[in-house]
Amino acid sequence: MWIVRLALRRPYTFVVVALLLVVLGVVTVQRMPTDIFPNVDIPVVTVIWSFTGIAPEDMEKSRDGERARIHHYRQRHRAHGVAIHVRGRCHQGFFHPSAKVEMAVAQITSISQSLLRTLPAGFTPPLIIRYSASSVPILQLSVTSKVLPEEQLFDYANNFVRTQLATVQGAAVSLPYGGKARQIMVDLNPKALNGYGLSAIDVVNAINAQNLILPSGTAKIGTREYSVQLNSSPDTVEGLNNLPIRAVNGAVVFVRDVAQVRDGFSVQANIVSAGNRRASLLTVLKGGGASTIDVVRRVKEILPKIQATLPKELEIATLFDQSIFVKAAIDGVVREALIAAGLTALMILIFLGSWRSTVIVATSIPLSILTSLIILWFFGYTINIMTLGGLALAVGILVDDATVEIENIHRNLALGKPITRAILDGAQQIAVPAFVSTLAICIVFVPVVFLKGAVQFLSRRWRWRWSWRC
Repeated sequence: MWIVRLALRRPYTFVVVALLLVVLGVVTVQRMPTDIFPNVDIPVVTVIWSFTGIAPEDMEKSRDGERARIHHYRQRHRAHGVAIHVRGRCHQGFFHPSAKVEMAVAQITSISQSLLRTLPAGFTPPLIIRYSASSVPILQLSVTSKVLPEEQLFDYANNFVRTQLATVQGAAVSLPYGGKARQIMVDLNPKALNGYGLSAIDVVNAINAQNLILPSGTAKIGTREYSVQLNSSPDTVEGLNNLPIRAVNGAVVFVRDVAQVRDGFSVQANIVSAGNRRASLLTVLKGGGASTIDVVRRVKEILPKIQATLPKELEIATLFDQSIFVKAAIDGVVREALIAAGLTALMILIFLGSWRSTVIVATSIPLSILTSLIILWFFGYTINIMTLGGLALAVGILVDDATVEIENIHRNLALGKPITRAILDGAQQIAVPAFVSTLAICIVFVPVVFLKGAVQFLSRRWRWRWSWRC
């Protein structure tokens, strides 16, 4: 009851505190990250070993990565590689949950580099990717055109659109799906190769040996020093056709005699259609600590600038936008809070006939929500479905407590007590029942403490952040 007595003795102090909470609450709402789900901090590292041209069955037999004493892994066999998913932290070679993923990445890198010496020639260094459960797609863009072919769609999406979207703060853009990846193709003529007594490896060695840019140092002439450049790479694709392969029977055989070099594309692995037209699909993901609404807003702001640098025949359209659902969830909670405050204030005004009580109830509910958001922001939480659901549940409790408190104060006023005494007696009389009812509601959430898996991060995160803040 001390806080009630203090509020009655220092009313202007509490008015200033209320105004301060309003200002801090508005600033917190503007800066607080907004997302569909809380940040589930489960570290995941993916190690991808690749060996082009090898069969999946042979790739499966390479288990050096598994001998590195990995705690948990999962294999995905493809036509050219195996992906090993590692979860948790590294401790004496083992990976355990709930640890620093930066240390795990460093140790995975060192182990993978040491394993390269034991693998057959042709293995490339592994691709080590770090991501979390909160790195989810928030926006999907389609790159389409009525006249441009698929290889140009992929080229523009990958080299022009994706590179500029990657500069957006908090956004991560994966490689585009659909389209045909541009690639310089060498189409061999087996009959011509057989006639000259050559093989495919002779063509490969000739192109690799003559399509080079080598460092050559500098040359000092007099008092000046010049940079010497040796660039034997042809300027055009057609120039590769003029590279010599070998002298056969006194005649030089060129690449054009046994093959045709062209600007083509690799084998298409996936197809994307948008509006009955072939397209390339770009998926925008957000970082774990970024806000979905902010990232989507930044991406949409930069899209007109990107479109201005592309051909007019190219069109960029939005296929999926997760921020719409996030905004709808936030608007729903705000609308519910306003309706609850308005109906409660109207009920008190009709039945009690007190404008002062009406103003108190109408301001206490939004002020309590802003205070809750300030505390959530202090502990590192975001505005998401779970926090909004908790606030929606709290609004109902606030309506009940405010209605009971105001009605009890008016009951004491009807008994002839002064307003100060009526407020103190009214608050004291319902303090224990309100506390017991709140505990009864909290009992429902006790099983949350015993949850496991990904939900465990949602339920016990408060305890971790509290200990970290302290």
